[in-house]
Amino acid sequence: MATTRIIDDDRLTAVGLLVEVHRGLTNKFAARLARHGLSENELEILLRLGRTPNCQLRMSDLAAQTSLTTSGVTRVVDRLERAGLVTRASCDTDRRGTWAVLTDTGLERVTAAVADHIDDVDRWYTGLLTPEQLAALTEALRIVRDTVRPEAVAGVDAARARPRAEV
Repeated sequence: MATTRIIDDDRLTAVGLLVEVHRGLTNKFAARLARHGLSENELEILLRLGRTPNCQLRMSDLAAQTSLTTSGVTRVVDRLERAGLVTRASCDTDRRGTWAVLTDTGLERVTAAVADHIDDVDRWYTGLLTPEQLAALTEALRIVRDTVRPEAVAGVDAARARPRAEV
């Protein structure tokens, strides 16, 4: 009589595959990002800012939306600010809050990097799936993300309400 061992549970396989895919994609993307002078974390922040209304988010919202801690976001934004890709602006409604704002130079840099990045995304991820598989995977990932990281969309409404800062 065959018995199923708990360590053979398909749920462990599913989460293990997700972790392996993330690590593999990160490795595949790193070389081309480096040619654009960006790390994965820098690209993530520039993309988040560029895809947000007014190209800006509060620093705390960036931390909530990324895989970085608040201090990690601060360090990355410091580097991006020194490179002229991001500026900081004071939050009108909360003296403790600070906005990270994508500069025109930052938008140009992320746009150039994304052209290559999309090629890699298609080669190593989306292009491997049928449109139906990709839609189902995206929907499934969104369900999980919204449950385990509901804060991941933090600040989007606030960014819409504020006009883009002068950069």
